[in-house]
Amino acid sequence: MSTPSPPTEPQPPKKYNLRNPLPLSAAQEAEVKQIYYKRVRALCAPEIKAFAECAVNRTVTATWVCRTQRLAMNSCMVAHAKPEEEDRAREEWFATHGERKKAKEEELAGVEKRREVVIKMMREDEERKRRGN
Repeated sequence: MSTPSPPTEPQPPKKYNLRNPLPLSAAQEAEVKQIYYKRVRALCAPEIKAFAECAVNRTVTATWVCRTQRLAMNSCMVAHAKPEEEDRAREEWFATHGERKKAKEEELAGVEKRREVVIKMMREDEERKRRGN
C-alpha cells in the first residue's frame, strides 16, 4: 500500500516587472541613469543654484563658507535619489524609446544622403579631371 502524496499547493503566478519589461544593455542603462540624474537635478534646481551662486569665485573655501547651501543641496539630492525616481526614469525611457529610435533612423538616413552626394561629387570631379587631361 502506497502512502498518498500530500496535496501540492498552487504556485503563485509569476510576477512580471512591468516597469522594466526588457533587460537593458549597459548603454541603455546609462541612458536611464542620465534621465534619472537629470530628473533629480531638476527637482533640486533651487538648492543647486543657491550653492553655485555661493561658490562663485571660491575654491577650497566654498566647502565651509557655503556649508548651509551645500548641506541643503545634498539633502535634497538624497531625498529625491530614490529607487522610485529611478523607476520613473526607466518608465520615461521606455515611453520615449520609439521616438528616439525614429530620430536615430532619420539621422542615419540623412548621413546616407550626404554620403551619396559626396560620392557623386567625387565621381563628377574624377570625370572632369579625366576629360581635362
